[in-house]
Amino acid sequence: MSGASREVRSERGLARRVSIRPPCAADERELSRLREASWDFLAPWESAPPPAPFGEEWFATYIESAARDDTERLLICRADDGAIVGGANISAIVRGAFHCGFLGYWIGGPFARQGLMSEALPLVLDHAFGALSLHRVEANVRPENTASIALVRRSGFRREGFSPKYLRISGEWRDHERWALLAEEWRAR
Repeated sequence: MSGASREVRSERGLARRVSIRPPCAADERELSRLREASWDFLAPWESAPPPAPFGEEWFATYIESAARDDTERLLICRADDGAIVGGANISAIVRGAFHCGFLGYWIGGPFARQGLMSEALPLVLDHAFGALSLHRVEANVRPENTASIALVRRSGFRREGFSPKYLRISGEWRDHERWALLAEEWRAR
């Protein structure tokens, strides 16, 4: 369990069991262990095969990507002890006239189906529309991932369309539904 980096706070105060924060160097062991222990649970939804093994090299790449201007990585942590339970990222952030990013998220296998992601996502969206000043956040979800579709729908996203063979996952091009949320829609909730 780490806590060396700053916590990101929500204006809404909705989450009581989780908090979010950027990753830091001290998270390597804990995050690598969680990803490895959760791989069977996460593999159907991941776009890349697991590294062998999760560890120093994988984490260095993860931290390097977190430092980019077009990517925001956040860890989801249990509020009571700071343990990492999952993660979220906003990637392909485009500024200028667009101010948009793509949302990704995951929960560790041992923490699935406990409502933790439902509490964490509003914190991530507050951060996206607040600190990051985004106007639009998009989430692309595989149609068979009913839990994820329910999550984005509950969070106020609207379905904008269907993209055949959108992302390559497990060696195959997979269909995705496109969901989006605008800053003004989020603030009105």
